[in-house]
Amino acid sequence: MTDIEITVNGEQRRGDASTAAPVTAATTTLDWLRGLGLTGAKEGCAEGECGACSVLVARPDGAGGTRWTAVNSCLVPVGSLDGGEVVTAEGLGGPTALHPVQHEMAVRGGSQCGYCTPGFVCSMAAEYYRPDRRPVADPDGTTPDTGTEAVQEALDAHEVGPNGFDLHALSGNLCRCTGYRPIRDAAYALGEVGADDPLAARRGEPAPAPSRTVIEGEHPFLRPADLAEALAALAEVPGAVLVAGATDWGVENNLRHRRAPLLVAIDHLPELRGLHRGENVLEIGAALTLSEIEQRLAGSVPLLADLFPQFASRLIRNGATLGGNLGTGSPIGDSPPVLLALDARLVLTSVRGEREVPLAEYFTGYRTSVRTDDELIRAVRVPLPLLPRTSFLKVAKRRFDDISSVAVAIAADLDGGVVRQVRIGLGGVAATPVRAHATEAALEGRPWDLETVTAAAAVLAGEGTPIDDHRASARYRAAMLEQSLLRFYDTTSREGALV
Repeated sequence: MTDIEITVNGEQRRGDASTAAPVTAATTTLDWLRGLGLTGAKEGCAEGECGACSVLVARPDGAGGTRWTAVNSCLVPVGSLDGGEVVTAEGLGGPTALHPVQHEMAVRGGSQCGYCTPGFVCSMAAEYYRPDRRPVADPDGTTPDTGTEAVQEALDAHEVGPNGFDLHALSGNLCRCTGYRPIRDAAYALGEVGADDPLAARRGEPAPAPSRTVIEGEHPFLRPADLAEALAALAEVPGAVLVAGATDWGVENNLRHRRAPLLVAIDHLPELRGLHRGENVLEIGAALTLSEIEQRLAGSVPLLADLFPQFASRLIRNGATLGGNLGTGSPIGDSPPVLLALDARLVLTSVRGEREVPLAEYFTGYRTSVRTDDELIRAVRVPLPLLPRTSFLKVAKRRFDDISSVAVAIAADLDGGVVRQVRIGLGGVAATPVRAHATEAALEGRPWDLETVTAAAAVLAGEGTPIDDHRASARYRAAMLEQSLLRFYDTTSREGALV
């Protein structure tokens, strides 16, 4: 079997060897769509940083309906969308019947040269159809006069328009013409969704159910029917590669032309998509996207709430998963420092059964771990209750959508002005993410005062043997590590954490 079927702009489209758009395991959704003649989506960077390739996909909203979600089509294997539903910029509207998003972009000069515009339009449309997007209201429930200086300053500070449009929905779309003001004006001018809008009505219907998919060839692709089939495939094919959002593998596929003996898509498996809060533990499924986790936790885990807005872009978070970020073993992933500070444990599973591993003991070297080839990460477990004082500091060259030079996550219990317990996770300073055990030992049981913190900060500056590379020097990294703890002390002191 080498054929797939995807509903594209309301029409069933096939991809197999007999069509103009054949598929292999390496075929991206972007290339397949362009092979169909839908050339609005473009390849700008081929690594999920520019957003020119953005399209909408229909995903479950968790309540029996559909949520239109923007993704980087240059990264997603088209086999992962078999049986699914996609809308491109062409499907939103055309020259004689513009979609509201397209109309606002046109009349406000937001199209610039036009190359990136279809991607902006699709990301903007996903936010336009966000079910909980509402005009900003005053405490009495009335719509404020957004022309007043005070109201506009408050909206600008949160990067939310008077229509409730979250500008961070466009954080993964980069315009080479740099004309962001008219694009923002277009986003903030969008009204409420019309009652007769077919894509809005589609939200009330179930999302397409995933189907088992096999793409044969020299480098085959499998979307298994269940977890058992996925585990059997890992046991049978040495070197098989797991993908969920493919935000890492897609780059390897596009830029390095890497191929796997078998590509196994697991983003749809229900066993990997749960989120359960018990009395003593919070369990997060390894294949839940970061956007889904953010929505479902709703700020109840402050360290994760601090992480999400700084993790790449909304487009990437709509595909990226904790399982993928940990599974790659990268020393610059943003989630490991946070999860180390949360004292997380990983549930690894294979045909041989399950085992639980502390994240602090998971990484063994550069992009290596204790996970064996036939295992996958089923879930991340965070012990409860959480430590009450937390901080996440990411140092990077760009504010958003960038790789960190240094990442520091801190969780502490400062009861009565004494450090009862503290956990510190570090990223970007060694061949692996690091748990700062020496610094923790220098703090625990001691007064939370400037003398203690200054001494501990000096210890932290040497944790992880900071390295020199093109992102930062070892000296700079050591300075940032030291300052991160002093900054945390200053923040907690000002907030009255000592009483």
